[in-house]
Amino acid sequence: MTKSRRQANRHGFIVIDKPAGWTSHDVVNNVRRIVGERRVGHAGTLDPAATGVLPVAVGLATRTVEYLSASSKGYRAEITFGIETDSSDGDGRLISARGASDLAEEAVRQVLDGFVGGSMQRPPMYSAIKVRGKKLYELARQGETVDVEARAVSFRRLDVVSWESPVLTVDIDCSKGTFIRSLARDLGASTGTGAYLSHLVRTRSGPFTLENAVTLGELPDLIASFGWSSLAFHPDWALLDRESAILPSALVDRWRNGLEVDVPGCAPGPVRVYSDSGAWLGIGESGAESSSIKPRKVVLLELSNA
Repeated sequence: MTKSRRQANRHGFIVIDKPAGWTSHDVVNNVRRIVGERRVGHAGTLDPAATGVLPVAVGLATRTVEYLSASSKGYRAEITFGIETDSSDGDGRLISARGASDLAEEAVRQVLDGFVGGSMQRPPMYSAIKVRGKKLYELARQGETVDVEARAVSFRRLDVVSWESPVLTVDIDCSKGTFIRSLARDLGASTGTGAYLSHLVRTRSGPFTLENAVTLGELPDLIASFGWSSLAFHPDWALLDRESAILPSALVDRWRNGLEVDVPGCAPGPVRVYSDSGAWLGIGESGAESSSIKPRKVVLLELSNA
């Protein structure tokens, strides 16, 4: 006889300010222990050296992580020119140190402006992207070099915060899947000096910002003092930028049985679905050529974030 899975008692996103030196998986394991739930995951891996916003999904929020991972991100990056490493950040092996004393701020700004918009970006070798079933960093540690396929990325904003030669501090708003280490590498190549990512803070992931974040050290006392509902964001926050649909009571049972429902006026794509009493019913997919919404994630539990 198989054991039934215990229903999670807590649901929602906790936004952690990830400390330097921790992996995203380390954070998930600690949140799992603190909140006493097994269904815990994260949205958008941060490199161990990076700090900042790491949304951690608990309970039913794990069903919406994929939508949050697809959201845009914000960063504050410190990029040091004149030095290159094999990982394009401070954890890598030094490749070259040319110096950048002749590099002017205006030249850096001009190069930076050229990256705004859409472009193709080659991920760094030291990354978790899989090639032939192995992660790139595993191949790199074995001394193997792989021709990594470039990906389409976009930078909506690259705002200079400061230039203290040879260090550029820049605020970044970018698409999912963007490697800031690769941006540093490419800026170094464009200026002819080389560069590496010397510090990185994620300031936003989808709707979540640093202002929403708590530290792992604070989390147990905050839950004990204020309760889960004061800290956790509802699972539907992962799709706040998407369409929503409200079903009349006559259609709720149809939806909960996994059948598509007719709701005119929704734009194509993911849709947040609610009952007319305000209960979250899950996530659907609206088609481009019909008024129907197909269930993708059906939620039967009426959430209480107590």
